[in-house]
Amino acid sequence: MTNLQNLYGLELLRELSLAFGPTGCEDNVAEMIKSIVKPYADEVTLDKMGNLIAVLHGKNHGTDKEKRLLFSAHTDEVGFMVSDICGDGALKFSLVGGIIPYALGARRVTVGDETNRVKGTIASKAIHLQIGDERDKMPSVDSFYIDIGAKDKEDAEKYVHLGSFGTFDSEFRFFGEGNKLIKGKALDDRFGCTVMCDLIRRLKEEDTLEHDVYFAFTVREEVGLSGAKTSAYKVNPDFAVILESTAVADNTGEPDERKVAVLGDGPAISFMDRSTIYNKNVFEYVLDTAKKHGIKAQPKRFVSGGNDAGHIHRVRDGVKVAAISAPSRYIHTASNVMHSDDYFATLELVTAIAREGKFDF
Repeated sequence: MTNLQNLYGLELLRELSLAFGPTGCEDNVAEMIKSIVKPYADEVTLDKMGNLIAVLHGKNHGTDKEKRLLFSAHTDEVGFMVSDICGDGALKFSLVGGIIPYALGARRVTVGDETNRVKGTIASKAIHLQIGDERDKMPSVDSFYIDIGAKDKEDAEKYVHLGSFGTFDSEFRFFGEGNKLIKGKALDDRFGCTVMCDLIRRLKEEDTLEHDVYFAFTVREEVGLSGAKTSAYKVNPDFAVILESTAVADNTGEPDERKVAVLGDGPAISFMDRSTIYNKNVFEYVLDTAKKHGIKAQPKRFVSGGNDAGHIHRVRDGVKVAAISAPSRYIHTASNVMHSDDYFATLELVTAIAREGKFDF
C-alpha cells in the first residue's frame, strides 16, 4: 500500500479518489485518512456512524475564550447496491446517490465490500435485440445489470451477496493544456477530504492557532447528509466550512447564469442551494478573504444541489456555515473533471480562514 504520509495535494487526491467508498461502506476511506491525520491531530475519534473527527487545539483551548471552527467534507461516493442475483449470474442493482441512468452503460465497476471485491461491467439488452423506441429513450436502472463473469447464480454468490456495494472503476489522470485538468471518480468529495488532510498538516506545522479547529470526515452525504448531523452535534462548532464539489456546465453552451461556475477560476462560494440559505455576512467574508489574499474564488451562480451544510446549520441552536465547492464537470459519473488550480486555490483559502479565526459575523 502506498505510504500516504508522503503524499500531498494532487497525488494524495489520486489515492483517495481510487479508494472504494460508496455510501454506507466508507470504512476504507476513513482508515486511509486516519493514517494521514493521526500523527498531527491532538485528538482523533470515530463515532458510531463512521464519521472520523480530528481536532487541533488552539491556544485558547479549555478557557472561556475557546471557540470551535469546523471543516467538513464527506468521504462517501455515489455507487450501487446489489438487489438481486439472477440465475445466469447477472447482478441487478439499485443506485446509491444521484446517478443519472445514461451514465451507466458499459462502465467498468467494482463490486463487494471493505475487504472482498470483484471487477465487473454494467451491461444492458444487446442492441440487436432492442425494438421500437428502446434505442432512443432514456434507459431505466432496471434495464441494466452487472456482469462479473459468473457462469450462474451459485458462482456469483462466491463473490457477492444481496446488499453488496459497488462503485465505478475509473482511472485517475491528468489531461488538457499543461495537464491542469483532472479526471477521476469520487472527486465529489475526496477533493474536500484531501484539502482537509493537507490543511491539518499545514496548521500543525505552523502551530499558531488561537482557536480549536475540527475536521469532520463525514459519511452518508449522498443519501441524506446524516453523518454531518451527528458529527456537527458532537463538535458543536461556532462556525463551519463545508468543502464540497459542485456540478458545473461551463463547456456546454449554456448561458452564463446557468453555468454555475467555471473550472480554473477558483472555488465556488454559495449564497444559496437547495438545503441552505447562507448568511450574507459569511458569504461576503469568504469572498473578501479570497480577494484580500489574492486567491481566486467565484460566487456560485446557479442555485442547485445541496451538501452537508443542510444539516450542520440546524444543529443545536444553529451554526453559521459557508460552502466552498470545487467546480466539477460530469459530477456523479465515472469521469468527474476538475481543474488543479482550483485545488490549490481552495487550500489557500481555507488556510486563510483558519488562520484568521473569525467568528463574529
